[in-house]
Amino acid sequence: MTEFVVLVSEEGQPIGSADKATVHTTDTPLHLAFSCHVFNEAGEVLVTRRALAKKTWPGVWTNSFCGHPAPEEAPEDALQRRARQELGFVVTDVRSALPDFRYRAVDASGVVEYEICPVFVARAINEPLPEPDEVCEFAWVEPHALLAAVEATPWAFSPWITLQLPALRDAGFLLSATR
Repeated sequence: MTEFVVLVSEEGQPIGSADKATVHTTDTPLHLAFSCHVFNEAGEVLVTRRALAKKTWPGVWTNSFCGHPAPEEAPEDALQRRARQELGFVVTDVRSALPDFRYRAVDASGVVEYEICPVFVARAINEPLPEPDEVCEFAWVEPHALLAAVEATPWAFSPWITLQLPALRDAGFLLSATR
């Protein structure tokens, strides 16, 4: 089944769609995505290690999960869909944390990520059961310990988490899924 992403203008307005499999190249067009940081009842945040078969940033640690809304799909609906597909769980108390987050990064193979990527926080209601093609490991960690690890070894993490965590801290979201 073909998965489509929403292409957007520099102003963030939808201008079309494209097959996700063809979008992430050395000349990736700006498109919509989202990231989610999931917390448990103990206040720990879920980090995941990207599967080794991933096209971009294989094997690096990253946020709980991320994805792309399909054309005409609300970001919150895409978030729930990806939580089920990638981690086999449902999230609650979803909150917008960084609605205007945007980044461009190039991985070691030259593939570009270029996304308008609103960031959400949420709560887990069960333990993840990761899809092996998406996630090869996961861990629940104390948020400040994660921030310290990212600052000490940024190469071990996705570029988006290295940008998102300080912004989440500054916005007051790093301590828990609610403000």
